[in-house]
Amino acid sequence: MKRSRPRSRPNSLRGRALVALLVMAGAVAIALTMPVRLGLDLRGGTQIVLETKSTKTTEADREATDRTVEVLRGRIDALGVAEPTIVRSGDNRIVVELPGVQDPKQAADVLGRTAQLTVHSVLGAAESTEKDPGSESGAEGERVLPDEDGQPLRLKAASLTGEDVKGADARFDQQGGAGWLVTVDFKDAGGDRWAKVTGEAACHPAGDPQRRVAIVLDNKIISSPQVDPSVACGAGIAGGSTQITGSFDDAEARELALLVKGGALPVPVETIEQRTIGATLGDEAISAGAWAAVIGTALTALFIIVVYRLMGALATVALLCYGLISYAALAAVGATLTLPGLAGFVLAIGMAVDANVLVFERAREEQASRTRPSTRSSLTAGFRSAFSAIADSNITTLIAAALLFFLASGPVKGFGVTLGIGVLASMVSALVITRVLAEFAASRPAVFRRPHITGISTTGPVRDALLRRDPFLMRRPRRWLAASALVMVVAGSGILVRGLDFGIEFTGGRLIEYSTATQVDADRARDALADAGFPRAVVQSSGDGDLSVRTEELTDAEAEKVTETVGGLGGETEKVRDELIGPSLGEELRRDALIALGLALGAQLLYLAVRFRLLFGTAAVSALAHDVVILVGVFAWLGKPIDGVFLAALLTVIGYSVNDSVVLFDRVRELLAGKDRKTPFARLTNLAILQTLPRTVNTGMGAVLILASLALLAEDSLTDFALALLIGVGVGTYSSVFTASPLAIEMYDRGNGSRRSRRKGRTTEKTVPASRAERQEVS
Repeated sequence: MKRSRPRSRPNSLRGRALVALLVMAGAVAIALTMPVRLGLDLRGGTQIVLETKSTKTTEADREATDRTVEVLRGRIDALGVAEPTIVRSGDNRIVVELPGVQDPKQAADVLGRTAQLTVHSVLGAAESTEKDPGSESGAEGERVLPDEDGQPLRLKAASLTGEDVKGADARFDQQGGAGWLVTVDFKDAGGDRWAKVTGEAACHPAGDPQRRVAIVLDNKIISSPQVDPSVACGAGIAGGSTQITGSFDDAEARELALLVKGGALPVPVETIEQRTIGATLGDEAISAGAWAAVIGTALTALFIIVVYRLMGALATVALLCYGLISYAALAAVGATLTLPGLAGFVLAIGMAVDANVLVFERAREEQASRTRPSTRSSLTAGFRSAFSAIADSNITTLIAAALLFFLASGPVKGFGVTLGIGVLASMVSALVITRVLAEFAASRPAVFRRPHITGISTTGPVRDALLRRDPFLMRRPRRWLAASALVMVVAGSGILVRGLDFGIEFTGGRLIEYSTATQVDADRARDALADAGFPRAVVQSSGDGDLSVRTEELTDAEAEKVTETVGGLGGETEKVRDELIGPSLGEELRRDALIALGLALGAQLLYLAVRFRLLFGTAAVSALAHDVVILVGVFAWLGKPIDGVFLAALLTVIGYSVNDSVVLFDRVRELLAGKDRKTPFARLTNLAILQTLPRTVNTGMGAVLILASLALLAEDSLTDFALALLIGVGVGTYSSVFTASPLAIEMYDRGNGSRRSRRKGRTTEKTVPASRAERQEVS
């Protein structure tokens, strides 16, 4: 029995080492064999979101949308786009990603056309087409449509539809000189009906409109040829095929062929969102994000090595392992790495540092509290003590990541996926890999003889100074609450004074960014666009040849006119980004953002109330609301856009800044269980602040180094993202100590005060009979 206990530690170390080796081996294998899919904002291309619409005969439900997806997939394949993606989103939306497609006009036209193909007998010329095209007139199913030359024709009800088509191909007629044409092959029954239609038309004399057959696509006559004189009356054109001729070039003929071959859409579709990212911008974003990751990680690693020495160096190795695990996990689940997702990947590095710092600070406490300390036993106790705080803080961040995934769209949803994977990978890195490396190193004789090199042999100069001076920060909690309220009012007044500059995700409209050969003054561009018919265009210039134009919803023709206007001012102009958000989608995204924000705060309150107590949960969530108001207000004062990337930053701040409150209240709960119950709650909270402040500062420094690298090196949209998180980290660190803690003290004192009042009331009730007797004697 005496030997079993020493053996348990080597066995547990071997078990964890085996798990770590298996995880790393799997990660290496996946990383070498499965590349991560890059989002369009990183590799360039076009994303189109389509919404199916119900008709009088067909409901735009999940089944109809699935059939529409299959028809669109055939059209996309015929376009020849490499590695396209087309998926249904919800019941009636379809997301199409077309890598490498820089001009979305053709793709949007091809995808958006219903492609209802019908073949009609011509009843004769019509007087006018004043009625709506395709409107019925006369007998059932008859309609009036203009032919290729604008001559109105009366058409009989459709004799054939796209359902009768077996295939279609674009060909060039070298012998007949007809140029590009489209051959259409009909199915067996369709071939018989085609022979009947052409046989009836052949009975009319040459030149008579009734000798023509009209081929209609989406209520437009695309071809109405005369039946050849060689075709006998009643016999028709046999063989089950025909040719559609017209003034087609090769692109138009191929497009018509793929539409006819692909078949009609079961229901109409409408483009509600369209994003185009230039390939150059994607390359720059990858390069900037990669440099931010490398420099931020290097600075963070240097910082924790300086603070924690050997343990910091081992944690750096674990951070590299974290990066490999995260990459492999992204590849394994088939996630798409977007630009905000790349930021989430970098941000999770800072969160991985947080778990290591928690463990090492706990190990320092254990080391200092023992008379004959053992570095390895202190580490073991540190991992055990820090586990609850690590789990709680990471779960709160996972809540924010889950809300982003389920409620956001586009690249922001990719950020939620990457952040969630990064949080899980950081836990594996800290609790398994770091532990294996740290315990193995601590058990080496050289380390045992020189405990000072571990970095955990002392509690650190900052903590020693705080505990030696023992400042009573929570002596007057109401003053801190007043200061927090003042900061919140000053920042929040920006929302009322300056207003919020909502991005097109929330307002709808079109955003086009250009890179011009010469710098264009924003006022000059604004005047030129107003003269061109866009008086409400919002123009911003970055000063380095980049110009952005934000307007209400534009057609592709109007967008081209904007591009020509900008090109006339800036010389050679490249369109680097083009985003179109429909007004209905903008309203929906705005509503979803408010729902996500409310759910984030509610979910944090519920989780913290269950894990701790309602008092701590209320204080922490109130501090979060304080952080949200300040962050939104600062962005209002700065005139920064409130867009989808800002929403991702805001929800991340909610998940990330609550970590400080979780760690602090976890320590308060521990002190409440172990200290004398007569110790005032304010004193316990003050002690918890002093004990956890080094961890808060060290973790904050790790996050700040990462975010500063993003802010300085990353692409423009990520600069605002990093700025929001820098503000959030700073405000969150402050609020966890000087907002959540004072609020918890005030709520605790009020609760105890009311209980004391109730106890006092029960005491006075015991004297009631005596006073009643006295009143009887007096009477």
